[in-house]
Amino acid sequence: MIGKKTGTYGEDLAKEYLEGKGFRTVERNYRFGHGEIDIILRDHDVLVFCEVKMRQTDQFGPPEAAITPRKQSQMKKIAEGYLFEHEIRDQICRFDVVAIRMEQGKPRINHIQDAF
Repeated sequence: MIGKKTGTYGEDLAKEYLEGKGFRTVERNYRFGHGEIDIILRDHDVLVFCEVKMRQTDQFGPPEAAITPRKQSQMKKIAEGYLFEHEIRDQICRFDVVAIRMEQGKPRINHIQDAF
């Protein structure tokens, strides 16, 4: 699996993992402007904007390393767009990252709450 297939598979794994922890999925692949947030969920009273990164190898570094300051800034703008479009105010929000590494054909999931 490479490219878009890997991304979709990673998002499926992350969604299943987070729902197993009691999160409720609100939306997937929310687009605003030129960007996208992979998964938007509810964790009790918190709205969670989640970025999923999956790597088959660490050749280009761990998946978490792909969440650069530029990517964080872009995600914040997209989240603001989501809140604006849905007329959501006074909502506690956070940004989580789900980093997935494939090890011997099995996913190893690292969920980073309140990543930035």
